[in-house]
Amino acid sequence: MANKAVCVLTGLVLAAGISGCRIHVDKDSNGKEKNVQVDTPFGGVHVNTDQITASDLGLPVYPGAEVVKDKEHDKSADVNMGFGEWTLRVRAVNYSTTDPQDKVVEFYKKALGRYGDVITCQGNAPVGTPAKTSEGLTCADDGGGHGHVQINDKDIDGHHGLQLKAGSKRHQHILGFEDKQDGKTKFALVALDLPAGAEKAKSD
Repeated sequence: MANKAVCVLTGLVLAAGISGCRIHVDKDSNGKEKNVQVDTPFGGVHVNTDQITASDLGLPVYPGAEVVKDKEHDKSADVNMGFGEWTLRVRAVNYSTTDPQDKVVEFYKKALGRYGDVITCQGNAPVGTPAKTSEGLTCADDGGGHGHVQINDKDIDGHHGLQLKAGSKRHQHILGFEDKQDGKTKFALVALDLPAGAEKAKSD
């Protein structure tokens, strides 16, 4: 994941002909990149892994749930991109529990209620009502017209599996489920903050 962030920003830097680019990489004991900071005179990208929990996203941890690693062995990710007034931040943390999925859904429907209406999505289609939040967020919203937001090759903002969403098109809180493994329910909690103008970009 860290390598991908560096590649994206490096491409932007080269395209713009920016000088004064600074890259700082922290590695773990196995030599795996855990934290990457890329800074330019116009902004940068910061990628940190394994440093956040549900509380950092403004959500409670499901009782008894354990933080788990994804396929790239990261428990969580905090990706922050900023170029002037344009900012994008994605925070995600992975959990598992031995409880069935419907109990996790029930718990987070209540927890997500602090951010307004909660919608249930299967793929990009609503399940039941409401079909959208009072702030205009729908199951079809995929990053406000900025394309899918991905962490470790996975969409975290829709179109696959059961999800709960709350908030607006620009500020979203998401609960997403992965395929059950080893008899456990695996889920990810995500806080997605899109750049200003995301709502307009989506409607254009």
